[in-house]
Amino acid sequence: MPRRSYDHYCTVSRALDIVGDRWNLLVVRELCSGPRRYSDLFADLPGISTDVLAARLKDLERDGILTKRRTGPRAGPRAGTALYELTESGAALRPVLDSLSVWGAGQLGDQRPTDAVRAHWFALPLGHAVAAHLTTGTVTIRIGDTAFHYVITETGLTHHDGPATAPDLELRLDLATASEIATGTRTLAEVLGETSDPGQSVA
Repeated sequence: MPRRSYDHYCTVSRALDIVGDRWNLLVVRELCSGPRRYSDLFADLPGISTDVLAARLKDLERDGILTKRRTGPRAGPRAGTALYELTESGAALRPVLDSLSVWGAGQLGDQRPTDAVRAHWFALPLGHAVAAHLTTGTVTIRIGDTAFHYVITETGLTHHDGPATAPDLELRLDLATASEIATGTRTLAEVLGETSDPGQSVA
């Protein structure tokens, strides 16, 4: 199927030609922290159908946003497990998602009965609070059974699946606290306590 276009000679519309379809940016969100299998993406995008996910992955691969590679002992198109990961062009969408996350924090409100939730969806908004608290270093966040970590350098912040090996700070949060920090209802400093040791683990 040919890609639909707004046919506007405009940088915004060109960008939306590529990532403006429903689900596209959420697929990018899922891949921001590292490669994912198709089954992982399907599990963490509640509401998407298998046909739509397959179509979105194909479109994003065609447009150079992500790439698919096979892992496993044998070569060939059907060998091993397919992993999807962002290309350099796809990773460059991270600031776009950061900006949407900041704007969306004010729109989040209370969780509705129909809202699905995944702990790692808080990685983007929590990253802003982490970067404001720690100028450089690594931070592990644990929300229930989910763990992800941040690497903060002079050039910015990235987040990754799983815990850091030796984090400068480790936080254990429940979903309610993560939501409060993400929406600005509570600051990270308030959660840690004004005199907290930066290396301590907070339950």
